[in-house]
Amino acid sequence: MGDHRVVAPTDGPAPVLLAVTGGIAAYRACEVVRGLVKADVPVQVAMTRAARRFVGETTFAGLSRRHVLTDDPDPNGPIYPHLDAARAARVMAIVPASANTIARLAHGLADDVVAESALALAGQLLIAPAMNHRMWLHPATQQNVETLKVRGAIIVGPEDGQLAEGEEGPGRLAQPDRITQAIRMLLGSGSLKGKRVLITAGGTREPLDSVRFLGNRSSGKMGVALADEALARGAEVTTILSNTLVRPMGGTQVDAPTAADLAAATQAHAKTADIILMAAAVADFRPAAAHDTKRARTGSWDLHLEPTEDILAGIAKNRLPHQTIIGFAAEDSEDIAKAREKRERKGVDLIVLNDISDPAQGFDSDDNAVVLVSGSDEIRVERAPKPQIAAAILDRVEALVV
Repeated sequence: MGDHRVVAPTDGPAPVLLAVTGGIAAYRACEVVRGLVKADVPVQVAMTRAARRFVGETTFAGLSRRHVLTDDPDPNGPIYPHLDAARAARVMAIVPASANTIARLAHGLADDVVAESALALAGQLLIAPAMNHRMWLHPATQQNVETLKVRGAIIVGPEDGQLAEGEEGPGRLAQPDRITQAIRMLLGSGSLKGKRVLITAGGTREPLDSVRFLGNRSSGKMGVALADEALARGAEVTTILSNTLVRPMGGTQVDAPTAADLAAATQAHAKTADIILMAAAVADFRPAAAHDTKRARTGSWDLHLEPTEDILAGIAKNRLPHQTIIGFAAEDSEDIAKAREKRERKGVDLIVLNDISDPAQGFDSDDNAVVLVSGSDEIRVERAPKPQIAAAILDRVEALVV
């Protein structure tokens, strides 16, 4: 067979070495490479023999614009390609990482170009596992993962859901956008470097008794996606989390389950923030009095509710001259006039309007669609995974930063 690899415009050192191992999720590594290249991050791809059975190296060569490292010697290439790539890489990301690859890394084997590169790596190792849920949950795999964590590896995923073979459970490759964000975060440079960003995420819960509460359906995925994207852009990020299903990949994290907790935490951290994004779904009302113990199921239960503190308005009222403040509005329709009125009434720079009447976006969903309402215009962001929405929001925020 002839050499069909695509020659890259430049083959200089790449800060990211992306290793692809065998598994049906190998095709999703293409999205990670595409995302990094779009962010102007040079990527060197390496592939195991098993990975090449799922996706051809020509695909990755075309996406990365570089020769792909494989176990087939290149007579015109460097003598020690794995050493050169490992020396240049600030981050080596294995996407997807099979159970076999994780085991080989944990035991220090160096029997192919990926394992050799990992053993010679001076930078940060990131592993995005993907496999059958029984393989992932097997004690041997879990022990191997813990071994790699102890050595400093960052583990992204896997996610819970339907697997390629039709079974359900933890084993799906993490979303490519999230992997891309994690890699960019580890690179530690970007458009928000030097900025301090405060983000609220999730939904507050107001106690009725020692067991029950008033809450909402917010999962916190949108706020966490914003935190991950801000981290990827080099910001110093603090996230105030209210009962979220997910957590950011880094930064300072503060748990605040109730509206009062969230108000106190936000006010404490707002003083040092340059950018504040209030993405949490905060209760407008709470029970005037909560029972200390579980209320028995007898008769009816009349509740008296009282308003909670308007956190966003308070933060905006006491804002510092250099701060940029973003509010969020979850509505049952795309009412731009209402969002514009809210922006002016709250005194914020931007309102992110989210129409929650569509169950395919917003609360509990991995996707979202928003309208960014500022003082001068409205920008519609069509439905996309929440990490992409987060990137669009922060693009607009950066344009507003004082």
